[in-house]
Order: sequence, then C-alpha cells, then structure tokens
Amino acid sequence: MAKHITKAYITDLQVSLNPAEEQFYQSESFNKINVDLNKGPRGNAIYLWYKHGSEPITKVQVSFNENMAKGLIEAGYTQIYKDLNAGAGGNNLYLWYSKGTGEFDTPIVEITVTADPHNEAPKFGVGYERVSCDLNRVAGGNWIHLWLKREKQTYICDITATDSYGLDTDYFRDGYIRMDEDTNRGADGAYVFIWYRRTTDPEKALKDLQVSINDSQHQSYQQQQYHPVSVNLNEGTGGKPVYMWYKKEGSNQPIKSIALLLNTDLVKDYEKHGVTVIERNLNECNNGCTEYLCFYQ
Repeated sequence: MAKHITKAYITDLQVSLNPAEEQFYQSESFNKINVDLNKGPRGNAIYLWYKHGSEPITKVQVSFNENMAKGLIEAGYTQIYKDLNAGAGGNNLYLWYSKGTGEFDTPIVEITVTADPHNEAPKFGVGYERVSCDLNRVAGGNWIHLWLKREKQTYICDITATDSYGLDTDYFRDGYIRMDEDTNRGADGAYVFIWYRRTTDPEKALKDLQVSINDSQHQSYQQQQYHPVSVNLNEGTGGKPVYMWYKKEGSNQPIKSIALLLNTDLVKDYEKHGVTVIERNLNECNNGCTEYLCFYQ
C-alpha cells in the first residue's frame, strides 16, 4: 500500500554570517537558500537556512528598531540573533518566527529569497506571500525580499494599522501579521504599520482595498460603503491624511496577498502579473519615500 505523503513543514530557521557558520548549519542538516541577504552593499555574505519537520512555523517577521522587537518578545516570537545587515551599515535587521496554532495560523511549507526585483511579481501567482521589509533596508544594494508559501491557500480577512507600538503585543497574540515597513518611511512622522490576518476560508476574505489621499476620495468611499481603517497612514508628517478602505462584499475574488511597493520601477511589472497597484502615495505631500499598497486576487 502506498504511503500518504504530506508536504514537509518549515520548522526551523537560522542565519549564517561567515563560512564557519555555513559549515556548521550544513552539518546540522539545514538547507541553504543560496542568495546573499547582503547582496549589493559591502558587508558579510549572509545566508538563510531552514529545516523541515513536523512542528510548523506559521509567522515570520522582521524588526529594524528596538520598539518593533518589544511586542514580538512579549508575544513569544523566537528571534534569530544575527543582524541581516551585518557589515553593510544599514538598519540592524533581525528575523523572528512563531509556531502558532490558532485560527489564523497556517503552516509554512516553502521559503525563498529574491535579489532581482523582476523575479518578485510572478511569485504572487504561484502562491507566495512577500515579507514586507527589504532585507537591505537603508544599506543600498539589491532589493532583497523573503517569500513564504503555506500548506493551504489563505486569504486576507482583516486589516488594520497602528501609529504607535502600544498594541503590538495584542495584535501579534490575536494572529495578526505586521507589514514590517513604515508607511511614513523617510517622512519623520510617527511609525505607522499596516497589520492583517489570514484565513483559509475565502468567504471571510476582503474583496477590495482602496486608499484615499484627499477629501473627495474619502467621501466617495464612504458613499460606496467601504469600511475605513481609522489610522492616518501619514500621521505626524504634515502631509495630507491618507486612509485605507476595504470591502468584504461585492466581488467573488478574495484577496490572497497584500504588499507595500517602494520600488516604483516595478509598477508595470506587478500589474502585468495580475497584481493591483493602488497608485496613491502613502507619503502624499511629504518628503518621505513613495509607497504604494498592492494586492493580489
């Protein structure tokens, strides 16, 4: 009788900063993702390693300041104590993971890394989700992104935002994933982050997302019965108020993935591969980075 074969879960992650650590993780039966997480800037050759097993990782996060780390610690996430920008002069970046078992936790079965931006857009169509933070953040060099694939298809079912760190622990414990890039990046305002949860039930999924950057758009989405996310994504910058809006009705196309796009050269490439790019700058009327919210259905 043929055995029933299930896809192996990702159960452990590690990071190597030098050849000696590479040799060690290889001896410990880790698998190496052969993409330098420091590609481009001068710094250590840094690699991500993973293991398969039976107790799955379900969430992966990145921190680039101490305040981002606090909620992760209190929510019981495991930190990998290796700076992903070691030797490159950018932000001190750390990976974290959780092995949650709640309603909003679906096992991760594949993990990969892109260092060529033009390899990003096709991944949405084959079931990957992107970890928001560029792993070369502030270091220059290539855009480096981590990508995850889950055991089952999941959908975005809830979305919110924060303009301070006080609720981080609660959101992590409630199954939310933080998009680890500040929507005010470079604008000197509050640290504002978008949060979302994933479900395996398409009936509970969001069907549309929008962004308003002026009063007339704000009123239009109210009239169309979109639901607002009450946090101003431009909080504290002096720029125009920017809000997210969502709908769970009116479409048979559930949203499978969302992303923040800072590399605006990729807008056409994303759209070519079926990703909806909302070309309304989350840093409208300030000096911060241009950022677009994207989603894939």
